Amino acid sequence: QVLLVESGGDLVQPGGSLRLSCAASKIYFSLHAMAWYRQAPGKQRELVAAVTPGGSTNYADSVKGRFTISRDNAKNTVYLQMNSLKPDDTAVYYCNAHRKVLKNEYDYWGQGTQVTVSS
Repeated sequence: QVLLVESGGDLVQPGGSLRLSCAASKIYFSLHAMAWYRQAPGKQRELVAAVTPGGSTNYADSVKGRFTISRDNAKNTVYLQMNSLKPDDTAVYYCNAHRKVLKNEYDYWGQGTQVTVSS
């Protein structure tokens, strides 16, 4: 059974930084696109950042220049470095692994980690 385990969520003051990690097991990690999503109370889940198997990245406009996604295929881990955090970044952050094989698409999710930005 595929397992994605997030860690690193915390309470942080505005302007602060956090680094989230997501460790994957029982998947061919290097073949999956990896992404971070977030969901704030009363809002829909939204894509924050993604990295392809080849290392290309894309970001939500709201986090460009502040967040950085990276992956370490040797450790089966994806990271999200978050700087200059704002109260609007408060949400549960979820790790996602995605792979498309022919016409089939596979998605796996972690349990989420809470990030709270508040003074």
